[in-house]
Amino acid sequence: MGLSEGVVKKVLLSYTYVAIWIFLSFTVIVYNKYILDHKMYNWPFPISLTMIHMGFCSSLAYLLVRVFKLVEPVSMSRDLYLKSVVPIGALYALSLWFSNSAYIFLSVSFIQMLKALMPVAVYSLGVVFKKDPFKSDTMLNMVSISVGVAIAAYGEAKFNSWGVALQLLAVAFEATRLVLIQILLNAKGISLNPITSLYYVAPCCFVFLCVPWVIVELPVLRETSSFHFDFVIFGTNSVCAFALNLAVFLLVGKTSALTMNVAGVVKDWLLIAFSWSVIKDTVTPVNLIGYLIAFLGVAYYNHAKLQALKAIEAQRKSQQDNLEAGRLLEERDGEGTGKKNETQD
Repeated sequence: MGLSEGVVKKVLLSYTYVAIWIFLSFTVIVYNKYILDHKMYNWPFPISLTMIHMGFCSSLAYLLVRVFKLVEPVSMSRDLYLKSVVPIGALYALSLWFSNSAYIFLSVSFIQMLKALMPVAVYSLGVVFKKDPFKSDTMLNMVSISVGVAIAAYGEAKFNSWGVALQLLAVAFEATRLVLIQILLNAKGISLNPITSLYYVAPCCFVFLCVPWVIVELPVLRETSSFHFDFVIFGTNSVCAFALNLAVFLLVGKTSALTMNVAGVVKDWLLIAFSWSVIKDTVTPVNLIGYLIAFLGVAYYNHAKLQALKAIEAQRKSQQDNLEAGRLLEERDGEGTGKKNETQD
């Protein structure tokens, strides 16, 4: 039985969105590594790089929301902004700062392996904040992911404890940010797409980064008199970072968040292969065995989430069908009573 033209078109569009997101995510990660690594562009200023991204994204988001009005702003009071968006912005700033800092010390492949701990951090915090119920089988799955990452770390040829600490902190802050978005925004009926998210969060993130930047990086940049701002490098890098947010908007909006998780796994394997073959990072068999264990754990976690979502959707549909059937019975009973009264008259 042949597929209809509409179905084929929808499938092709979905694959296109996935390919665009993988390409841009891949590009941003490799580009950031290129800029920050001592052996490449050699500009080891992660706070400055993050601030350039946030300044560029804030400006473009403002133009899209306020000038061109392509995206509607969210109705938000000053009190809600201070209590909800500001903490999320602070966590986002810390997550980006530490994540970019890790590229100075660790290989791209090993960083992707450490990022596999994200579901562990999100689920653990969800249990702590009572957003997710504690389940022994899910926790066992989280332990298997952690063991896999630990094996990958044990097999890392160029292990750097400071780099690992930075990346683990980045994972912890990002997981906390994701959980707080559920608690502070989603629970209040406020949903931010990537553009409105940048519009509200990026300026806040930029301001928070100013404090460590003035203390840590500004004095060093002043001493580096030979440095000249390269508009081509930093401009294209910022465009890629902003385009990635647009790609997230398209991918999640046109497919689902689960699709992005699956695409993320494909991207991680591609990055590991690229890191080994092009950048010439050492990827050991123990690395791969450990990441494979973690990968299987993450895949099972995503599968379990999909099944849970399907069960909730099926239950919701069943309730709607029952309500509809109840209304039809009431209408028929009403009609039958009416006809009976007419006959008696």
